[in-house]
Amino acid sequence: MIIQNELKLDFKDVLFRPNKSSLQSRNNVNLVREISFKHVKNYKWCGVPIMAANMDTTGTFEMALEFYKHKMFTSIHKHYSLQDWSDYLPDIFLSNIGKDIFNYISVTSGITTNDLSKLDKIIAKFPDIRFISLDVANGYMEIFGDTIQDIRNKYPDKVIIAGTVVTSELTEELLTKGADIIRVGIGGGSVCTTRKKTGVGYPQLSAVLECATAAHKLNGHIISDGGCTCPGDIGKAFGGGADFVMAGGLFSGHDESGGELIVIDGKKFKEFYGMSSEVAMKKHNGGFSKYKTSEGKRVLIEYKGPVENTIVDILGGLRSTCTYVGVRDLNQLYDNAIFIRVTQQLNEVYGK
Repeated sequence: MIIQNELKLDFKDVLFRPNKSSLQSRNNVNLVREISFKHVKNYKWCGVPIMAANMDTTGTFEMALEFYKHKMFTSIHKHYSLQDWSDYLPDIFLSNIGKDIFNYISVTSGITTNDLSKLDKIIAKFPDIRFISLDVANGYMEIFGDTIQDIRNKYPDKVIIAGTVVTSELTEELLTKGADIIRVGIGGGSVCTTRKKTGVGYPQLSAVLECATAAHKLNGHIISDGGCTCPGDIGKAFGGGADFVMAGGLFSGHDESGGELIVIDGKKFKEFYGMSSEVAMKKHNGGFSKYKTSEGKRVLIEYKGPVENTIVDILGGLRSTCTYVGVRDLNQLYDNAIFIRVTQQLNEVYGK
């Protein structure tokens, strides 16, 4: 048994230190990034690197349509069938947007034989898909690295997103196996109970700091996945070195979100749940195997209306972060961020 005594940090443990700025307006901040990839040499991505999580309550086709308007990214959840892709993609996306939509969505797959078979069929139907997201709860399984290597060999022209992990060693290993972007985060999501059920996890900001350093040395990238409770946390993730930031809970409860709309005493709510929750397992797998336990929960989110309002709020907050720090874009935010340790962030006398 080993105890590591070095302090690890979460978003709540720090604030940015403000710095002198020559910017006269938040409008002068550029949130668009151009990103090249380790294994796909002839492709550059250009957009605002905020992602909707590949949960069936947030990674929806409807969400992708709204995110695209801001050149943001949606990781489409893996429970859409080939027929769902065939019904929705040509009619809604290709007829209105064209093939550019493939720059802002990923197809998600698990690593079972059935998952990978469906992935092959979707890519065969839509060969212009650029991003594959290989999604497992535990990225430390040896078979996961082997699967990444197989997918890289099969699809050398696709950008591979792989996760999740929280340590530099596995970030490096999965990048060398063929991944381009590593999803970083275990147990930090608002409807994830992994830390409670298993005792496993890693404070998100420290995970981002350490995994980003490892990835960038190998010309790889990371996604900070989970743990963001407000726009300021997204800024902190970018300041810590994240190349992309993924969120689920922030984008739940909207018109474009999945989940049942429920009315209680005249008030509207939308269902939101973790993908390892009992609700998700019953919905997609008919229930749990006896050797498993739920690592997610179900909550009701007060109905928020169109996701556009939340997107505008997040992008506005991120621009303000940059102006306070004194930088013009997200690349400079990473280079110039100074975090200070704090014991309190908010004056909560009137609530959060």
